[in-house]
Amino acid sequence: MNYTLNQLHIFLKIVQNESITKASEELHLTQPAVSIQLKNFQDQFEIPLTEVIGRKIYITDFGREIAQAAENIINQVYAINYKTQAYKGQLTGRLKISVVSTGKYVMPYFLSDFISKHSGIELVMDVTNKSKVLESLENNDVDFALVSIVPSSLNIEKLDLLQNKLYLVGNTPPTSPIPGNPEEIFPDLPLIFREKGSGTRQTMVKFIEGNNLHVLKKMELTTNEAVKQALLAGLGYSIMPLIGIKNELQNNELHIIPINGLPIQTTWSLIWLKDKKHSPVSLSFLEDLKLEKNRIVKEKFSWYERYE
Repeated sequence: MNYTLNQLHIFLKIVQNESITKASEELHLTQPAVSIQLKNFQDQFEIPLTEVIGRKIYITDFGREIAQAAENIINQVYAINYKTQAYKGQLTGRLKISVVSTGKYVMPYFLSDFISKHSGIELVMDVTNKSKVLESLENNDVDFALVSIVPSSLNIEKLDLLQNKLYLVGNTPPTSPIPGNPEEIFPDLPLIFREKGSGTRQTMVKFIEGNNLHVLKKMELTTNEAVKQALLAGLGYSIMPLIGIKNELQNNELHIIPINGLPIQTTWSLIWLKDKKHSPVSLSFLEDLKLEKNRIVKEKFSWYERYE
């Protein structure tokens, strides 16, 4: 047998996702490239690792055993690399963070300096919706999670990083600078929602229900980026986090519609399981963040304070 670490890594991703397409997206490779590596890897075994029925790939029992072995090998390789770097006096290891989708506009700024100072750290940051973020945290698959609504169902600790502000947004400028009443404005607006499980959707629905509003649901989309593109195309309006629409506001491509009761304000918080045994890397990151967060907010998010 002559398989490579790269093939082990690719096969493990296919098994974890049970999809060549999703694996290729996570690996930032083309689907044909992943398929070729899978074929080259499978050809080295006499027993099938996968089966394709229709257009879906299924992992055989033998394939799952090989995937487990592959994961162990890959972890050992990481351990060798970390020990080599640690021997040279470097802080080494993995830092694993799960981030709600809009958090991709926030978390990198709180990571950049720390990662730059410690080249031996491997960052694994998963960007997904709120329900999956909380699932990965509850399963202890990650060191930290970034959320804008702190869950009440988990026993967690937190570090508040930045205020989160959500406004009603569309591509048409407001007809009046005077805030309007929600019950007068919302019934006539085609609204674009995030999918169920999204923190942004949860906040938007809470506002609508709290004001007893009757609304026209135009469509439901699975990312804030998709919602933003729909707004730019003039397909409707949505309540969106300010953090993700900086350029569009400055370029007058999107506009905030003044509404009484908006903006909704929550807080971007880094959370972790209470009593979690932090690795040296995650503990160092947490201590660094406590010292540097105010400076980062001042330097990177000064534009944010102009919107009230």
